[in-house]
Amino acid sequence: MQGYIIGLDIGTGSTKAVAVNFQGEIIGSIQASYTILQEDSQKAEQDPQVLLNAFYSCIRQMIVQMKDMPLAVSLSSAMHNIMAVNEKGEPISNLVIWSDSRSTEIAKLLRKDKAGQSIYMATGTPLHAMSPLCKIIWWRENQKDIFTKAHKFISIKEYIWYKLFNEFIIDHSIASATGLFNIETLSWNSESLAIAQINSNKLSFPVPTDHYRKGISTEACKLSGLTSLIPVCIGASDGCLANLGTNSLKEGVAAITIGTSGAVRIASRLPIRNPATMSFNYILDNEYFICGYPINNGGNIMEWLMRDFLDNQVSGPDQYASLFDMIHKIPAGSEGLIFLPYIFAERAPIWDEEASGVFIGIRSKHTRAHFIRAIIEGVCYALKNVLELIELSSSEVKEIHASGGFIKSNDWVQLLADVTGKPIVIVEREDASAIGAAYLAYRLLSINNENFTTHENRLINPHKSNTKEYFKFFQVYKTIYPGVQESMHLLYKKVN
Repeated sequence: MQGYIIGLDIGTGSTKAVAVNFQGEIIGSIQASYTILQEDSQKAEQDPQVLLNAFYSCIRQMIVQMKDMPLAVSLSSAMHNIMAVNEKGEPISNLVIWSDSRSTEIAKLLRKDKAGQSIYMATGTPLHAMSPLCKIIWWRENQKDIFTKAHKFISIKEYIWYKLFNEFIIDHSIASATGLFNIETLSWNSESLAIAQINSNKLSFPVPTDHYRKGISTEACKLSGLTSLIPVCIGASDGCLANLGTNSLKEGVAAITIGTSGAVRIASRLPIRNPATMSFNYILDNEYFICGYPINNGGNIMEWLMRDFLDNQVSGPDQYASLFDMIHKIPAGSEGLIFLPYIFAERAPIWDEEASGVFIGIRSKHTRAHFIRAIIEGVCYALKNVLELIELSSSEVKEIHASGGFIKSNDWVQLLADVTGKPIVIVEREDASAIGAAYLAYRLLSINNENFTTHENRLINPHKSNTKEYFKFFQVYKTIYPGVQESMHLLYKKVN
């Protein structure tokens, strides 16, 4: 049996494990899905035990599938989640995930405060309800019993690591997405700790992303099927590892991911800070920062469109195919109908938890197909908007590497290429973060991932005539939010 490494990504909707061989080929994959506990529009939590069980299950099934032990296991996980645990590492809260918006007012106050701006510059994490900093403050102000009883505030990866090794450590990548970690000194940021009213003892010990160890606990061996001799690499965050997994570390290359939400990221040897638009700056390793912007509205817009707008329950590739079949005859720009896609509020570039979706330019000639095309174009405009900001702060992006569920639709990728005016390399790897985790572990075995197989990639070039048309409408798109922001906020207050 050929040797392999398990790259494992602990995501918001599922845990995915891939087996990657010495050539960088995926030779096995396992996925375990779970749900979000969402009692209202602001609360978003998960049961950490469910995610732990999914972690063990994926490894156990992978070993059975491969009929051999892996050479190592390497971890990726979603950012901006946090839970409270006691001295024994037992949860005293659910896992609060990135989309929980109960700390919105706290984030707003921080954005207006000089101390908040100082924290952003030190930590590279946007001041938003997604950040663990804001979530800890919310606990202190609203659930004092959890705040007071907490021995540690940790992420899901830290919880799993504790179950493996009985120690509280956090990789620099996940730490750099908390709003609590100084990305220059690689230590907990004193100003953040002061505002949260905690000390560093309440947080795990930071380690580099290539940190690994052997000797997982007897219980973890039993539940995972691993032996104690298998090394586990702590890895990095999903966003950073997606850049590594899609070979998007070169200058002039941006990675775009559209899953539930979306993000545009580039690799940089230095942080790229922008206090006005709050770009993120997360650590991949001791050489690269992954910098860029996240957007709230991606695949979730398509789900909303199909389920609530079109009353269609089709999902996956067939879902996208049926949508694009409806809009092929509608020209680029939807004949002047523009959609501002803030259905789920928005992070970058406006960082407005009270924003909402808007159609503008509606005329009697516009049909249902126009509205559908405008919605998809709106998501692409949002990505172009933050891509422009990245280019203004760094250098021109000459090529986009795309990953995520949307790459299953050639039509959607073509539309994004037309809107951005950039050639798009489709990286035929939906599990880019898990693959990136495996690549990171291979470095420990002194195998260069640049030699890994990349023959699965496909290139989609923009249609110049469409790009020219989209450029005109995009100039209008950028004026919509400033013009309706006040009305959005008034409506938000009326219905919330």
